[in-house]
Amino acid sequence: MTWTAPEADRPHTPKAADERASLQGFLDHHRGTLLQKCAGLTESHLRRRAVEPSGLSLLGLVRHMTEVERSWFRRWIGGDPSIPQLYCTPENPDGDFDDVDTADAEAAFAAYSGEIALADAAAAGHDLGETFTSRRGQQLSVRWVYLHMIEEYARHNGHADFLRERIDGATGE
Repeated sequence: MTWTAPEADRPHTPKAADERASLQGFLDHHRGTLLQKCAGLTESHLRRRAVEPSGLSLLGLVRHMTEVERSWFRRWIGGDPSIPQLYCTPENPDGDFDDVDTADAEAAFAAYSGEIALADAAAAGHDLGETFTSRRGQQLSVRWVYLHMIEEYARHNGHADFLRERIDGATGE
């Protein structure tokens, strides 16, 4: 039996909330958007690359966002820079995007869902104004990470729109 990406809920963004709830709401909305763009597609669809020379695929985007969630929330906000990457190595820094031809999509989606739960838990006890030192020596705030993640998802969800449309013509919000 062929695995198919499950249907996904996309939470609505909060219309009137405090800053933390607004940031979390927009982040959750974008997380759900990525999953919606993948819903109903088979593993082979998810592996399908964009038009050359791009190597983007929906599966690559899911794997990339897993790495990004893991890095910003668990390594940096959570304070554990020793947490290893899942798909990338120093020898293959783009493994999240590049190594999808034989990747297990179901496992990648499970890793993504698990990483979101761990990311939310890592951020939960930290004030938005709290700062940490990034790997490049910059002082960054938890607030900055939320805003950066929303921007990262917005950009990649635009890519996901084009990828999905190329696969089956589906478009969406």
